[in-house]
Amino acid sequence: MLHSLLAVLIAQVTQIGKVYDFDHTLAYVVAFLLIGVFVLIFYNRLYVFQRQEVNASRRSQNARLALILKAGKQRIWIYDPVKRHYSYLSDEGTYEEEYNPVEFSQRFDRDDFELMRQAIFDVADEKRSSAVVTVKSNAEDDEARLYYEINVSVASRDQHGHPTRLLGIERDITDKIRKQEQVNKLLMRYHTVFNSSLLDMIYYDKNGVLQDINEKACQAFGVADRDQIISEGFLLQNNPFFSGIELEQMENTRTSSIVDFGQFTDEIYQTERFGLKDKMYYDSTINPFRNAQGELEGVYMCGRDITEMVESVHRQREGALRLQQATKNVQNYISNINYALRVSGVRFVSYHPQSYTLEVSDNINETQLRLSQLRCIRLATFRFRRNVSSMLNRMDRLSKYTIAETIETEFRDKKGRQVWLMFNMVPIIDKEGNVERYFGVMRDMTDMVETERRLAVETKKAQETELLKQSFLTNMSYEIRTPLNNVVGFAELFESEHEEADEQFFVEEIKKSSNTLLLLINDILFLSRLDANMIEYNKADVDFAMVFESHCQMGWSSMSPAVRTVVDNPYERLVVDIDEANLGKVIEKLCQLSAYFTREGTVSARCEYRRGELTISIEDTGIGIDAQTLPHVFDRFVRDQREELCGTGLDLPIVQSLVQQMGGSIEMESELGKGTTVWVSIPCEAKVIAKRRVTQNMES
Repeated sequence: MLHSLLAVLIAQVTQIGKVYDFDHTLAYVVAFLLIGVFVLIFYNRLYVFQRQEVNASRRSQNARLALILKAGKQRIWIYDPVKRHYSYLSDEGTYEEEYNPVEFSQRFDRDDFELMRQAIFDVADEKRSSAVVTVKSNAEDDEARLYYEINVSVASRDQHGHPTRLLGIERDITDKIRKQEQVNKLLMRYHTVFNSSLLDMIYYDKNGVLQDINEKACQAFGVADRDQIISEGFLLQNNPFFSGIELEQMENTRTSSIVDFGQFTDEIYQTERFGLKDKMYYDSTINPFRNAQGELEGVYMCGRDITEMVESVHRQREGALRLQQATKNVQNYISNINYALRVSGVRFVSYHPQSYTLEVSDNINETQLRLSQLRCIRLATFRFRRNVSSMLNRMDRLSKYTIAETIETEFRDKKGRQVWLMFNMVPIIDKEGNVERYFGVMRDMTDMVETERRLAVETKKAQETELLKQSFLTNMSYEIRTPLNNVVGFAELFESEHEEADEQFFVEEIKKSSNTLLLLINDILFLSRLDANMIEYNKADVDFAMVFESHCQMGWSSMSPAVRTVVDNPYERLVVDIDEANLGKVIEKLCQLSAYFTREGTVSARCEYRRGELTISIEDTGIGIDAQTLPHVFDRFVRDQREELCGTGLDLPIVQSLVQQMGGSIEMESELGKGTTVWVSIPCEAKVIAKRRVTQNMES
């Protein structure tokens, strides 16, 4: 076909040469030029056809990739750093509709989404080449909550090497997290029961080799290095309490034994691994467990050293006669002590390490209250339970030092205050030099602690006042000079030579600068209180559907007549627990800014309650914000490319601080010349939700 086309062209050129009598050389040149033009057209069509095939192949590959990712519980989304929008890759290999940050965040837990968004910003700002975060879905029920592992990296860059698109790979790891949680719970239960047991716990495998031993058993048998004795493979047959029982013939057995370790000549008990007493009284049980076939799997041994208890009984018997003889001489002394205790409010406290009990009394004759270790811990407030546990552990280890602790309890006095108790315990040493028990006194320290707390509150208030003053001086040092200089300058013009017609202009400028100065000072004072955390937030049930439009209209009070306002309120009633005063200030300031930057067109406001959050959006068709200024709009006194402030320069920082201190978030999207949209989300609980039958826009 190409050859026939060339022949026709050559014939036409030759015919032209005959008619006009051109030179043969010129005819050939024209022919070759025409041939070149047709060749270019041919290759152009070929290139277009190849591009179509490449695009079709790419869509097919994206579709296959989407199916592979779906099979592996993975999804891909693209993030645009300029628009701040997200797009998911669909099963057909194309990208779904775009989601703004507020819509995209609804899928995830609020705190986790903030971590993911910070990782995205770090990659977009080239602080990191890539980032991996683990997030959970936004679900109220733990059983329905999903977990995702998200890998964020750069998908494309511009000619300067800056990221233009980010790639997010979202992998569902819910099953992995659930399995890991189950394993951790099982391990935690085992280690908690084994290691925190108040009894000696020892575990041998089916060959009778030591596999594990808890801290209480190490104390009982004087084991200095737990890991060493486990690594050496201590054998069950070397345990003197069970050495006479065959391993395969063991059954559940309880024993009470008296062992004299001084009679053992075996090197096992002569090394430094054991710090044993000469004689030990030991009460224990041995529990072998077997599989379905009856084969031995392992042996658990549970017991406790009752040496001190037995010896204490012996000592008590020996001292019984002496005690009876001294009883008459002590009675008067006891009566005096009991009287002093009743008058002073001090209580006697005794702790017995052998029985792990704490006794409290207001006289020497009898015990009014006896508490177990667990009960002692639970009577303390949550933050002091570790202190109580530490104090009890030191006494269980028979420490010979004085023990003193001040504890906040769950009790309340007649004034409704938490009761604080101070314990001073001293060890009671027996005649062998061993700690028998602990004895001391318990004092009520509530008044003293309350006094110290009030002093701390007053000190903190004084520090907050100083911080407020410093913040005020820092903020006012720069921006306040411009309007102040205008006032001074125009005032001085009255004293110089001037025309009387100019005085009205001077007065107007002075009034304008004074109003600007007043607004700026009010914003500086309010922002300083925000910085010092002195703003109080009081939530109350408010019908937001009734007050929403009024706050918007107050912000739009200085609106240009050429601008149309729209309030989209889809609710007949919407009762939520919010701080209306501070949230109203946020809405009014945002509406003021939209009115300030919009001279014609439309400004609109909308509210919506979804999943425990009240979302408010303010949108305008004003001049917009340039891309360089947009990331810094919440900074203080920020200026745009025209070197103009946004309002007083503090409006948006005040709005951001208020929203964040109310537990919410704020997002802004803007394009120069097209307008700005601001989203504010405040967490709250809806008590009543009644939507309108037909959604109506209220326009003015």
